[in-house]
Amino acid sequence: MLNKSSNNREQLEMISISQLVPDDHLLRKVEKVLDLNFVYDLVKDKYCLDNGRPSIDPVILVKILLIQKLFGIKSMRQTIKEIHTNVAYRWYLGYGFFDKVPHFVLLAKTTPADFMIISYLKKSSNTF
Repeated sequence: MLNKSSNNREQLEMISISQLVPDDHLLRKVEKVLDLNFVYDLVKDKYCLDNGRPSIDPVILVKILLIQKLFGIKSMRQTIKEIHTNVAYRWYLGYGFFDKVPHFVLLAKTTPADFMIISYLKKSSNTF
Protein backbone atom coordinates (compact mmCIF):
# COMPACT_ATOMS: atom_id res chain seq x y z
CA MET A 1 0.00 0.00 0.00
CA LEU A 2 1.30 3.44 -0.94
CA ASN A 3 1.45 5.98 1.85
CA LYS A 4 2.05 9.65 1.21
CA SER A 5 3.54 11.62 4.04
CA SER A 6 1.73 14.74 5.07
CA ASN A 7 3.43 18.11 5.19
CA ASN A 8 3.59 19.20 8.83
CA ARG A 9 6.08 22.03 8.40
CA GLU A 10 3.63 24.69 9.49
CA GLN A 11 2.34 22.76 12.48
CA LEU A 12 2.81 24.62 15.76
CA GLU A 13 4.31 22.64 18.61
CA MET A 14 5.46 23.60 22.10
CA ILE A 15 9.11 22.65 22.31
CA SER A 16 12.24 24.20 23.75
CA ILE A 17 15.58 24.43 22.00
CA SER A 18 17.05 22.41 24.84
CA GLN A 19 14.83 19.46 23.91
CA LEU A 20 16.29 19.46 20.39
CA VAL A 21 19.95 19.26 21.47
CA PRO A 22 21.06 15.69 22.28
CA ASP A 23 22.28 15.07 25.83
CA ASP A 24 25.62 13.80 24.53
CA HIS A 25 26.29 16.76 22.21
CA LEU A 26 29.81 18.21 22.52
CA LEU A 27 28.50 21.69 23.33
CA ARG A 28 26.49 20.34 26.27
CA LYS A 29 29.73 18.89 27.64
CA VAL A 30 31.58 22.16 27.06
CA GLU A 31 28.81 24.14 28.77
CA LYS A 32 28.98 21.81 31.76
CA VAL A 33 32.75 22.08 32.32
CA LEU A 34 33.74 25.53 31.01
CA ASP A 35 32.61 28.54 33.03
CA LEU A 36 33.32 31.66 30.98
CA ASN A 37 32.15 34.20 33.57
CA PHE A 38 35.80 35.15 34.17
CA VAL A 39 35.62 36.97 30.83
CA TYR A 40 33.51 39.71 32.43
CA ASP A 41 36.28 40.40 34.93
CA LEU A 42 38.85 40.58 32.13
CA VAL A 43 36.91 43.22 30.21
CA LYS A 44 35.06 45.19 32.89
CA ASP A 45 37.30 48.25 32.51
CA LYS A 46 37.14 48.13 28.69
CA TYR A 47 33.39 48.69 28.30
CA CYS A 48 31.32 51.68 29.37
CA LEU A 49 28.06 50.86 31.13
CA ASP A 50 26.12 54.03 30.34
CA ASN A 51 27.07 55.32 26.89
CA GLY A 52 28.40 54.23 23.53
CA ARG A 53 27.13 51.63 21.13
CA PRO A 54 25.60 48.43 22.42
CA SER A 55 28.23 45.72 22.48
CA ILE A 56 28.14 42.02 21.84
CA ASP A 57 28.27 40.18 25.15
CA PRO A 58 31.96 39.24 25.50
CA VAL A 59 31.04 35.73 26.67
CA ILE A 60 28.95 35.29 23.52
CA LEU A 61 31.93 36.42 21.46
CA VAL A 62 34.16 33.82 23.10
CA LYS A 63 31.49 31.14 22.64
CA ILE A 64 31.22 32.00 18.94
CA LEU A 65 34.99 31.68 18.62
CA LEU A 66 34.85 28.34 20.45
CA ILE A 67 32.18 27.08 18.05
CA GLN A 68 34.34 28.13 15.11
CA LYS A 69 37.43 26.37 16.46
CA LEU A 70 35.76 23.25 17.86
CA PHE A 71 33.88 22.49 14.66
CA GLY A 72 36.61 23.56 12.22
CA ILE A 73 34.65 26.33 10.55
CA LYS A 74 37.02 28.32 8.34
CA SER A 75 35.56 31.83 8.42
CA MET A 76 33.50 34.03 10.70
CA ARG A 77 30.98 34.54 7.90
CA GLN A 78 30.42 30.78 7.68
CA THR A 79 30.31 30.47 11.46
CA ILE A 80 27.48 33.00 11.64
CA LYS A 81 25.61 31.21 8.83
CA GLU A 82 25.92 27.97 10.80
CA ILE A 83 24.66 29.64 13.98
CA HIS A 84 21.56 30.83 12.11
CA THR A 85 20.55 27.26 11.29
CA ASN A 86 22.17 25.00 13.91
CA VAL A 87 19.95 24.53 16.94
CA ALA A 88 22.82 23.25 19.12
CA TYR A 89 24.86 26.37 18.41
CA ARG A 90 21.89 28.59 19.28
CA TRP A 91 21.35 26.64 22.50
CA TYR A 92 25.02 27.03 23.50
CA LEU A 93 24.89 30.77 22.88
CA GLY A 94 21.66 31.10 24.87
CA TYR A 95 19.73 32.25 21.79
CA GLY A 96 16.15 31.36 21.00
CA PHE A 97 14.79 30.70 17.54
CA PHE A 98 13.97 34.36 16.98
CA ASP A 99 16.97 36.01 18.66
CA LYS A 100 19.10 38.05 16.32
CA VAL A 101 22.56 36.62 15.66
CA PRO A 102 25.38 39.19 15.44
CA HIS A 103 26.43 40.10 11.91
CA PHE A 104 29.82 38.68 10.96
CA VAL A 105 31.12 42.18 10.17
CA LEU A 106 30.55 43.22 13.79
CA LEU A 107 32.63 40.26 14.89
CA ALA A 108 35.38 41.14 12.44
CA LYS A 109 35.66 44.55 14.12
CA THR A 110 36.78 43.19 17.46
CA THR A 111 37.95 45.48 20.21
CA PRO A 112 41.27 45.35 22.08
CA ALA A 113 39.34 43.74 24.94
CA ASP A 114 38.29 40.94 22.62
CA PHE A 115 41.90 40.34 21.64
CA MET A 116 42.81 40.32 25.32
CA ILE A 117 40.26 37.56 25.94
CA ILE A 118 41.53 35.53 23.00
CA SER A 119 45.12 35.99 24.14
CA TYR A 120 44.21 34.87 27.66
CA LEU A 121 42.49 31.76 26.34
CA LYS A 122 45.45 30.94 24.11
CA LYS A 123 47.78 31.13 27.10
CA SER A 124 45.55 29.03 29.33
CA SER A 125 44.80 26.24 26.85
CA ASN A 126 45.77 24.77 23.53
CA THR A 127 42.23 25.05 22.17
CA PHE A 128 42.97 28.06 19.96
